[in-house]
Amino acid sequence: MRFGQVIGTIWATKKYETLQSYKMQLLQPLDFTYQKIGDPIIAIDTIGAGPEEFVIYATSSEAVIPMKVDHAPVDASIVGIVDSVNLEIKGDVN
Repeated sequence: MRFGQVIGTIWATKKYETLQSYKMQLLQPLDFTYQKIGDPIIAIDTIGAGPEEFVIYATSSEAVIPMKVDHAPVDASIVGIVDSVNLEIKGDVN
């Protein structure tokens, strides 16, 4: 599982057949201190996340698990909306 923020929606006039009922979102991967990690990615939205929401997403072969299909060409899918992050760092992290 990874953490990110929805920064846009991808609109496609044609999609792979098993993706027709899913929205595609543009995500900015983040660390848990809300700092950007790498470049934005495209993820299939399986839960109805909206613009600027913080989300949890799955990648690789696990990305297809929350979808109601047997197979789809998906590298990432949104599986949760984050309400808050509470970090408790104890001791020296270096």
